[in-house]
This record gives sequence, C-alpha cells and structure tokens, in this order.
Amino acid sequence: MKALSLIPLMAALWPVPALPDDIAGDFDYYVLSLGWQPGWCRATGDKRDAPDCNPGSGRDFAVHGLWPQYERGWPDYCKTAERDPSRRDTQAMADLMAPGLALYQWRKHGRCSGLSAAGYYAALREAAEAVRIPAPFNDLGRDIALPPALVEDAFIEANPDLTRDGITVTCKAEALAEVRICLTRDLEPRACAPDARRDCSRPQVLMERIR
Repeated sequence: MKALSLIPLMAALWPVPALPDDIAGDFDYYVLSLGWQPGWCRATGDKRDAPDCNPGSGRDFAVHGLWPQYERGWPDYCKTAERDPSRRDTQAMADLMAPGLALYQWRKHGRCSGLSAAGYYAALREAAEAVRIPAPFNDLGRDIALPPALVEDAFIEANPDLTRDGITVTCKAEALAEVRICLTRDLEPRACAPDARRDCSRPQVLMERIR
C-alpha cells in the first residue's frame, strides 16, 4: 500500500515533455475572414460607439483577419524575430479594419505567417482586395434572412474561382457572423480542411443593415 501511495507523487515530480511552440512560417494555408459588420455592431460595436457602425460607414463586410492554418488546427501567438507593427503601420490598415484589430490580428495570427508585419498586412490586403463582395450585400437597404447556402452561392457567383468546399459561412445565434475563404500560401483559392469547413447549421441567417 505504501508503494502504491508513492505513484501520484512520482507522477507529479516526473518531468512532462513540453508541447512544442507553434513555429512562425510553419503552416499549410490561410483563412481570410470577412465579418458581417452590422451583426457585430448590434452585438458589440454600438455599445462602444464604434465609428464603423455609423450609417453610411461603407462597411457591410469588414476584414476580420488572415489566419494561418494547419490541415488540422491552427497556430497562434507564434514566437518570431519580426518586430511588432508601428502605430503608423496599423493606422494604414484603417480602410480595411480598425487599427486596434490590425494589431491584435498581427499578434495572434500574423506572427505565425513567418512574414514581417508589413508583409503580413500586404498579404492581408491582397487577399481581401481579390474577393468581390456580392452586389446585393453592399449597402443593404433592409434586414434580410436567407439560408447560409445562398450566402455561399452569392460569393461563388461573384468569385467564380471559389468552390463550396473553399468557403464557410458562420453564424452567432440567429445572425450571420462571418464568411471565411480558404486560400493557399500564395493566396489562391483552395478547399478548406475538414475542421474549417463547418457551416452554420441554422436554416436561415439574419443579415441586418447598419442603422
């Protein structure tokens, strides 16, 4: 009995191999995330008086981030020798995303790209500018509800290089949250890995206009 009682103590003292850190530049593909801005404004932005939530702000789909992915899972907060972006660098992204979000995306995801901050922001901009937002979703005049598959169809019609396996629609409660597009490391469309291919399971998603 005394020998058995030592087992938990020995297990606690025995060195456990540390999990390896995610390595900057070691990933398989990217996910470009486009957030539905009116939904974010209703849930969060309006409480913060976010400028992007003002009527006429011109952003219905806003860039959320460009995320390095593994074929299963994803890296984040990687160690890198690259310097963090300056305030000027993040301010220069203001036409795509709030500067605070730009900094956060660099720290969590950009460091894992293996690029410099400037290189990551350039890749993010290139990826975002290559995607055409379907015309019906620009400056939405009224609230609409539609199946997630129709949101995918609209993006594929506007971007013929995309396929159903390469685009994912997510929701939060009843509202559309994000459209996520999978891209190669060279920013070309590709199929999402199975763990990144989970569409919203609701029969319809709400797309609100900015009020």
